[in-house]
Amino acid sequence: MIRKHIYKWHRTASLIIAIPVLLWAISGFLHPIMTNIRPRIATQFMVPAGIDSSTIKMPLQEALQKNSIDSFLSVRLIAIDTNWFYQVKLLHSPELEYYSVTNGKKLKKGDWLYAQYLARIFLEGPKKDSIHHSANGNTSANTNPQSDCCDAAANCVLKPRRGAPVKDIAFLSSFDAEYKSINRLLPVYKVSFDRPDGIRIYVETWQDRFSVAVDRNRAWFSTFFSLVHTMEWLDMLGKARLLVEMAFTALAFLTALMGIYIFLITKSKKTGKNQLLRARKNHRYTAVIFALFTLMFSFSGGYHAFSKLKEDTRDQYFVQHAFATNSIQLDIEKIRQIAKKQITDISLVYLDTLSCWQVKVKEGIKGNKKDNKPKDLMKEMSAAAPTVLYIAAKDYTLLPEGEKKYAQFLATQFSKQNASSIQSAVLITKFEGEYGFVNKRLPVWKISYPVNRQERYYVETSSGKLSVSINNTDLWEANSFNYLHKHHFMDFAGKGWRDFSTMFWVASQIAMIVLGLILYARSQFKKPKNR
Repeated sequence: MIRKHIYKWHRTASLIIAIPVLLWAISGFLHPIMTNIRPRIATQFMVPAGIDSSTIKMPLQEALQKNSIDSFLSVRLIAIDTNWFYQVKLLHSPELEYYSVTNGKKLKKGDWLYAQYLARIFLEGPKKDSIHHSANGNTSANTNPQSDCCDAAANCVLKPRRGAPVKDIAFLSSFDAEYKSINRLLPVYKVSFDRPDGIRIYVETWQDRFSVAVDRNRAWFSTFFSLVHTMEWLDMLGKARLLVEMAFTALAFLTALMGIYIFLITKSKKTGKNQLLRARKNHRYTAVIFALFTLMFSFSGGYHAFSKLKEDTRDQYFVQHAFATNSIQLDIEKIRQIAKKQITDISLVYLDTLSCWQVKVKEGIKGNKKDNKPKDLMKEMSAAAPTVLYIAAKDYTLLPEGEKKYAQFLATQFSKQNASSIQSAVLITKFEGEYGFVNKRLPVWKISYPVNRQERYYVETSSGKLSVSINNTDLWEANSFNYLHKHHFMDFAGKGWRDFSTMFWVASQIAMIVLGLILYARSQFKKPKNR
């Protein structure tokens, strides 16, 4: 009797989940295709330009005081074409301010202009005469001291000599329907170009960083995937949307278990010339194999939905410190003498009780040797780690292992643990293992603690932000989703084979469901005739 009920339950449950699982499978099959067929851009990384100290005519403190700025959060040196500026993060403004290193003049709509400048480099590549294309970083040859640097920078951006014109620029301080939380980076600018494909480039100006490129094809698929795979059309239900996903995945899991049980306790009938029985036999043997992957996909998908019930608060963890203008002096010549190498970036950070210049140098870049060539973070899954020095702003002394100390300082701020309890600190330059591509940030430091189920904090020293915190409990869900849902067990063979494995077994789910529906329709059609 129980067997008869299980068969009925299996059949009923199969009909209930057929359409949701079919839609999940179709969108899942398309996902690897769309990750490979992406908008074509020139590069995802800026080639670091050497800072030419001879271009700095007005000291930082004087430039800030000239613009009535008595305190700020941080500062960097950036270039728009051949014109250098102090890029300043202020206390009560989400957008950055730009002041000329030549005369302290404020660049109007500087962040808006710089976002376009970065987006065009990512989309089309740097100009041949740009300092970001120069091998030695020498900018003085291209700088005309008689011209107004702010006007020159604005003209460079607003009147490009090549490429598509910019159609629209929008500042985003929160995620939206197109720029979703999976992209991680905020705030960003959305720079839309007037091209047939409608491409828009999302950039983070504070880090000179590319986030994502979206054209009409990618936008269409993202919308389709959101509606079909993650059921965002149920967002009106709030967290209840996740409960709906969990209910369907649980039912799919139980249906697959019942199907395997029925296969084990029954035998196939002799088919003879009966086409319906022959089709059922084929369905029986293929479905039992495919059902193993149904179990994998449904369990990992449901577990992933369950994990999202816990709020993702990583964006709330960052370190920023207000500096008094009259207490900070930038002596780039002293920094250059200490670094003894070409400087590519300077920013100001707060490390425990010290104000420090965070200095990146061009030589000594570790990791990928092809640093001057365009990169694709999704394909390479790695990023070069620059050599970073930390120099005390007060007396210009070099801090030994400054990068490691700053990473540990950030982790103590986020974890509220004592620095003495840190178990290890490791530089991470690849997406692998528990730190996957979904986290987007590289390079980062992994700071491990022996407490709270061996929690690990992945911190990004360049931005002072938390990338993600993980403990052993979180690792169960991450491994479940990575290996059972996204087939990272095929990583040894490369992304191509991993995508093939995912698509093949997702296609098997589609075939199993379609065949099952056909058999059900044929059996229903033949019922009156049999009677």
